[in-house]
Amino acid sequence: QVQLVESGGGLVQAGGSLRLSCVASGDTFSRYTMGWFRQDPGKEREFVAGILWNGVDTWYADSVKGRFTISRENAKNTVYLQMSSLKPEDTAFYYCAARKRDGRYSSLVADYGSWGQGTQVTVSS
Repeated sequence: QVQLVESGGGLVQAGGSLRLSCVASGDTFSRYTMGWFRQDPGKEREFVAGILWNGVDTWYADSVKGRFTISRENAKNTVYLQMSSLKPEDTAFYYCAARKRDGRYSSLVADYGSWGQGTQVTVSS
C-alpha cells in the first residue's frame, strides 16, 4: 500500500486561497486513483475531489465545484488541491486518500484503502 503525507493547511481569511499537497511513497503512484476528503469533528468524513491516474479525469463535490481544483504530478508522486474563494464552512481537517486504479469515479470513503494523517484548514469570517 502507498503511504501518504499531506501539507499546506493553515489559517486563511474568507475569500482567500490555499494549496494542499500530498506526497505518496511506497508504491508506484500512477497505479492509484487519488482523492481529497475532509472532516469536521463530530461529523462524517466527506468527499471533496478525485482524480484518475491520468491526471485528466477529475470529479468534485457540488459544494466545492468551481472553487477547488485537484491535480497531480506523477513524476513527483504528488497530488494537489488548490482551494480558492474559501468559505468558513470549508473549515475542516483535510485528508488525502488513494485507491488502486480501476477507472471509476469513486467518492466513497470505503473505496479508498490508504489515507494520510490529515492537515487542518481553518477559514475565518
